[in-house]
Amino acid sequence: MIVNRRQLLAGTSALAAAGLVRPAFAAGDTIKVGSILDTSGIFDAYGKPMDMALRLAVKEINAAGGLLGKQLEVIAYDTQSDMALYTQYGQQLTRQDKVDVVHGGILSASREAIRQTMRKTRTPYFYNVLYEGGVCDRNIFINGVTPAQQVEALVPYAMGKSGKKVYILAADYNYGQITARWIQKFVTDNGGEVVGMDFLPLDVSDFGATIAKVQTAAPDLVIAPLVGGAHLSFFRQWAAAGMKDKIALASTTLGVGNEHKVLTAEEGDGIMVAYNYSQDLETPANADFKGRWAEEYGDANAIHEIAVSNYQGVHTWAEAVRKAGTTERGALIEAMESGIAIDGPSGRIAVDPNTHHAVLDVHIMEFENQKMKVIETLTQRQPIDTQSVCDLSANPDDNTQYEIQI
Repeated sequence: MIVNRRQLLAGTSALAAAGLVRPAFAAGDTIKVGSILDTSGIFDAYGKPMDMALRLAVKEINAAGGLLGKQLEVIAYDTQSDMALYTQYGQQLTRQDKVDVVHGGILSASREAIRQTMRKTRTPYFYNVLYEGGVCDRNIFINGVTPAQQVEALVPYAMGKSGKKVYILAADYNYGQITARWIQKFVTDNGGEVVGMDFLPLDVSDFGATIAKVQTAAPDLVIAPLVGGAHLSFFRQWAAAGMKDKIALASTTLGVGNEHKVLTAEEGDGIMVAYNYSQDLETPANADFKGRWAEEYGDANAIHEIAVSNYQGVHTWAEAVRKAGTTERGALIEAMESGIAIDGPSGRIAVDPNTHHAVLDVHIMEFENQKMKVIETLTQRQPIDTQSVCDLSANPDDNTQYEIQI
């Protein structure tokens, strides 16, 4: 079941004309959409556009008649980039606000801080961010790319542009650690060698010693799953050390928060990435989306990968509500598992019933003049990493984040 935005708007408009959608809504007669994001603090460059994306999606759905004859109401909390507040606000959304769904979380730690609360309170949860893979839980739906969708595409391309000797620099938490293992696998699978690997705490911003170690190892390519504003310093210091034109760079994270627009062309040009979305995708759907975003917010500069993932997550959930005819958890999950798909700014997004992860397009790109130039598009990539450990059809009560054996 594939639905695009124009079909959705046309369908709800037709219902309104037939008198099946109420033109006015009684006080309290709403569907509550919960949101928990870092809209301030050190991760606000990710969280603010995600919040804007969710609100735009909700506004579009309400303008088209809402869902089930009701308007959507956003109840949002800012965690200020404090993991402890994820737990507090997760409980508040589910137990006090009694929301119908929650979209939220950025870092994997934030997802795990609230996932069990959502499960216990039977509140459907959408985590709309790229991550390390392996979550198997029938109560959660994940809209971001996993390593098998992203890293498997990026590594052979980057090695083909540079060489077989690879150095890995990763953020020192579960995303970076697990992604580093996937990079090792795909480097080896493509005939390469990992000549060094370092894990950096999220607050590290001085990379002088690290750059010296990389220089000594003399790789052909550095792949950097680094995360957050402090880690952005690496790319600046790498260029300042005169290394950018000597050793190639690739990243699984740089650009998801529009960091390529903060780097100068001299610092960023040539860095290789692979994501589900770029502002520079030349498609009618993306042009239409950017126009609607600019109409709402003044310009489209804030849009990034995980903002679009959040936007598409809201619309995927909404389509499932329409199909189910209710927000009730069981019926909603069954609708999501039935083959729900939407056409979004990044392309077609479909739900894999067995893992609740997304089947989506991945675009191999290079930074050029503070843009992400699309080199190649790989269509409808399956989350085969998580599929190797998770089968919710066979084991619907599973509640595990698997560390996939690599």
